Amino acid sequence: MSASSERIIIEGIKEDGNKFRPSDWCERLATTLASFGEDQRLHYCKSAHPCLINGINCLIVDKDLETKSPESYEFLLAFASENKLKIQEDRRKSQQNVDDERRGRRRVLA
Repeated sequence: MSASSERIIIEGIKEDGNKFRPSDWCERLATTLASFGEDQRLHYCKSAHPCLINGINCLIVDKDLETKSPESYEFLLAFASENKLKIQEDRRKSQQNVDDERRGRRRVLA
């Protein structure tokens, strides 16, 4: 993984191509780092949250978690490694980048 990516994706697909079970594994992991807000609801940590990508349950992990909470970061990577889950850089465009591109296109078209 290069240092240019800000996040990694832990996919719910094992290295052998099979789906990882149970299907709610990413919610369970994210809940270990979640906390209750003032509204008395559970809120996922911004540095590790579940996501559905192309129909596959994934866990998005910000690389800054390694600095903020090294134990948590190592726990997540160890879980992925022990269960032979695929890990890759998050190469998706952030919503901010998409919004910036849209604004740029409007200026070009106007």
